[in-house]
Amino acid sequence: MKRVAFTKYEGLGNDFLVVETENAELFRPDEVVAICDRRRGVGGDGILLILPGTDNHHARMRVLNADGSIPEMCGNGIRCAAAHLAQGDLDTLLFATDAGDRTCVVERTAQETRVAVEMGNAKALGRRDLVVEGFGATKVADMSMGNPHAILIDEHGKFVDVEAKELVGREIERVTPGGTNVEFAKVREDGSIDLVVFERGVGFTLACGTGACATAAYAAQAGIVPFGKIPVHLPGGTLLITVYENARVTMQGPARRVFSGVI
Repeated sequence: MKRVAFTKYEGLGNDFLVVETENAELFRPDEVVAICDRRRGVGGDGILLILPGTDNHHARMRVLNADGSIPEMCGNGIRCAAAHLAQGDLDTLLFATDAGDRTCVVERTAQETRVAVEMGNAKALGRRDLVVEGFGATKVADMSMGNPHAILIDEHGKFVDVEAKELVGREIERVTPGGTNVEFAKVREDGSIDLVVFERGVGFTLACGTGACATAAYAAQAGIVPFGKIPVHLPGGTLLITVYENARVTMQGPARRVFSGVI
């Protein structure tokens, strides 16, 4: 039985066990599944391994999804990791991730901890026509934030206003080589975006940082909303995404410590 210290964090309801370790292979996939089980384990959307940094990095972050898979990046997760490592009221941290370097600025107030993250460039990967069993024909716009995203759209490239269904998300994830995150989005009259994300290896979550970034970037690049600051409303709360015309994306949102323990 392992005796591993962890601290649980959440970012807009997307929750993680943060573990500082020098061992990137600390947990087997079946152990991750057991730990993240919400009835028989600690419960969580995943585990964040905080590994020693190299060169000028403060740390390396490795994400373990609740099903034991390893995604390239997690936007809410990196905010939680940054909040965990920050020492003062205003800290700048550089993380190495499987999606590249990410710079985080952590700001603490009496009310909350907020983290701004340089998320890199959003990449448009094209559009696909799919037939989803039990749902019918649909189109997706594929985007990358260092990890893959498939945004449901109509024939004009606009968001398609459909109910977020698990069978749709799971089937799109299944038929995409390597899997993908699936975004169900619509635009409000004020230009902000409502978003529900079916996360690869997790399922529906209360928030997805990279999904919010990919969706906002697609919307700006497709002319659905203007470039600039775009509030993205997720079931767990709102992220402020800034999309620049050169494809650069930044994300700002909260991260909160929940409790600590040993597994």
